[in-house]
Amino acid sequence: MDGQMKREGKGNAAALLPIIVFLVIFIGAGCVFQDFYSMPAIVGFLIALAVAFFQNRGLSFDGKIKVISRGAGDENIITMLLIFLAAGAFSGAVSAAGGASSAVNLGLSVLPPDILVVGLFLVSCFVSVSMGTSMGTIAALAPIANGISQTAGMNLAICIGAVVSGAMFGDNLSMISDTTIAAVKTQGCEMKDKFRANFLIVLPAAVVTCIVYFIATMNEPTPAVQEYEYQFLQVIPYLIVLIGALIGINVFLVLISGTVLSLIVGVATGEIAVSQIFTVMGDGVTSMYDITVISLIVACIVSLVREYGGIQYLLELIHGKIQTAKGAQLGIAGLAFLVDMATANNTVAIVITGPIAKEISTSFGVDPKRSASLLDIFTSVGQGLIPYGAQLLSAATLTGLTPFAIIPYTFYPILMGVSVLLILLLQKNQPFQKGGREA
Repeated sequence: MDGQMKREGKGNAAALLPIIVFLVIFIGAGCVFQDFYSMPAIVGFLIALAVAFFQNRGLSFDGKIKVISRGAGDENIITMLLIFLAAGAFSGAVSAAGGASSAVNLGLSVLPPDILVVGLFLVSCFVSVSMGTSMGTIAALAPIANGISQTAGMNLAICIGAVVSGAMFGDNLSMISDTTIAAVKTQGCEMKDKFRANFLIVLPAAVVTCIVYFIATMNEPTPAVQEYEYQFLQVIPYLIVLIGALIGINVFLVLISGTVLSLIVGVATGEIAVSQIFTVMGDGVTSMYDITVISLIVACIVSLVREYGGIQYLLELIHGKIQTAKGAQLGIAGLAFLVDMATANNTVAIVITGPIAKEISTSFGVDPKRSASLLDIFTSVGQGLIPYGAQLLSAATLTGLTPFAIIPYTFYPILMGVSVLLILLLQKNQPFQKGGREA
């Protein structure tokens, strides 16, 4: 095979070395120097990419370039990068127009002071379900969370943790989310059926998350009851984006429309000079450069890991240990979680694991809507917890925190995983032989 370890062939555990190297360097440097900024994520990923290039000498340098070019040029990766930039332009424009500060003050005016973080979580849930993108949700709400933290004197990490948690709620539930579409298509079920099954599983986790945030912030300082100044006109771009996404308009059209409307409002209210309209958009786009470049490098690393057999190794590890229908569902969950940990992209993880999950569900009699839900849920669980995932990196970039400062407060992804595991463990075990015949 000319020295190449194709993903259709035998898995290779050594192919996971670049990801292990990144984790050791990134986490190790942060622990040693007690500062996770001592090792910029992009530097760690570049080192990991170099390690990947030194592996598998049977594949030429030019061949490896072709592999990473295909990986970086994947439709899902390009779409994600463009969403980053579009969301950055919207965030820059709406913030310059006064939308962020007005939305913060409006939220402070409407929400009781003692449930601000719970409110952030609920608003983030609504936004993410409406827009179908966790990244767009974080880009839109992180500045608001930052403003609430500064105004109320609350812990910024728990505020942004609530935003990330809500973002992951919609990422695996929204009917216009690319992860939902990928899960449904690979498992062969209807969108509405998957939504119902998914919603019943995650609803308990969402309710418990609200309770946990309420308890966790009981002793946090709250602002005194007062009148907060805001201009409703400046909040309209946010509402247009939410309503547009809710009725199913393409996320790019929604973000572009929101950007244009923000500029018009900014000029009309005197917050933005006509000569600054391109500058404020550029500032917003520039703020997303780091996460865009990091995502591109991660896509390159993953493409080489997949080519060398690392992803296949993970698939074989889980597939070979399944004995029952319950085990099949746990296997699909574990498969989705591990591949997301390896790829740092839940859409890509679903695309990779979907065919194997379909084979497992068919062989062991698992309902397609259940397997689709498991894929979507557990890739979101992983994506909401890994420090090198786009969501946490974006949240950290927008707030000046580190991913590790946010993770302890992302309660929802953890509770979502616990909710599913409890449902599976309480489910009656039904042994099946491969081929779908009951044992």
